[in-house]
Amino acid sequence: MDFGFKTVILAGDIGGTKTNLAFFTSKDCYTPRNLKTYSSKENSSLEAIVTDYLKKFPEKVDRACFGIAGPVIGNRCEATNLPWVVDGKALSRKLKRAPVWLLNDLESNAWGVAVLKKTDFHVLHDGDAKAKGNRAVIAAGTGLGEAMMFFDGETHHAFGIEGGHADLAPRNDLEIELFKFLLAKWPQHVSCERVLSGPGFKNVYDFLKSTGRFGTEPAWLTEEMQKMDPSAAITKAGLAGKSDLCAKTLDLFVSVYGAEAGNLALKAMATGGLYIGGGIGPKIIDKLKDGTFMQAFFAKGRFQNLLKKIPVKVILNDKTALLGAAYYAATR
Repeated sequence: MDFGFKTVILAGDIGGTKTNLAFFTSKDCYTPRNLKTYSSKENSSLEAIVTDYLKKFPEKVDRACFGIAGPVIGNRCEATNLPWVVDGKALSRKLKRAPVWLLNDLESNAWGVAVLKKTDFHVLHDGDAKAKGNRAVIAAGTGLGEAMMFFDGETHHAFGIEGGHADLAPRNDLEIELFKFLLAKWPQHVSCERVLSGPGFKNVYDFLKSTGRFGTEPAWLTEEMQKMDPSAAITKAGLAGKSDLCAKTLDLFVSVYGAEAGNLALKAMATGGLYIGGGIGPKIIDKLKDGTFMQAFFAKGRFQNLLKKIPVKVILNDKTALLGAAYYAATR
């Protein structure tokens, strides 16, 4: 992608688990250079990470942009899943007064959609081949992120929202039971993120296990969950069909995911497309393909026909937020 000039951009994708930094040029926002991944929780701040990165890869930075998991207000962010306060002005001083932009991480993902190639998507639902209009992105990972993309008739303008922290909306008796189970743990507020995230996946499993309806936890699974991330172990067993309890966890998780994606599509009037980002989607893509997600996505009563016209795609490129940060900086 060539904007007719060349500047050096430092782009970052800052999540609760890991932070990716890389250099880009304004003439190429698809190809990262000197990509390095840091453990977010093992570092005290983004400034510390940037300092280390520039020691390893010394270069004059012309501009920088960072997508961060948290609300960005006044170019400042208190990260949601990290004890960090990230300040654009402080980072600018660190970068010798180069302009710095902070974006919500899902806003960064949304900007990244403009850079991606056809091979970076898996199409779950074609929708209307001539689809135009607003778009939206939903991404379950460490947390649940959402963003909208306003269409002005020519191009899309992304903006971050905090829809993942809106109230969970149960749709049937089983989900009402799930809601009550979660309400006992978080009596002040049960958000969508309590289900639609890595930790949320384990919450769904714990709920179904507590009901006793879908079998008990086998000893081999208990051992697996001690060796690796419990949510990953449950997912692996569910996809392989080795445990009814794990398979039902996948069913319920994906159904709630599809329902919330449909809610977001309605709120954004995302006639131009709904995109599924985040780390979980590609890992469970075989389950997303079986119809559970789309059935819940469409189930909006009188608006079912509208939703059937919306293209739905899974983002396969795990660097989308990083590319989006570079693209945003390049186009300012």
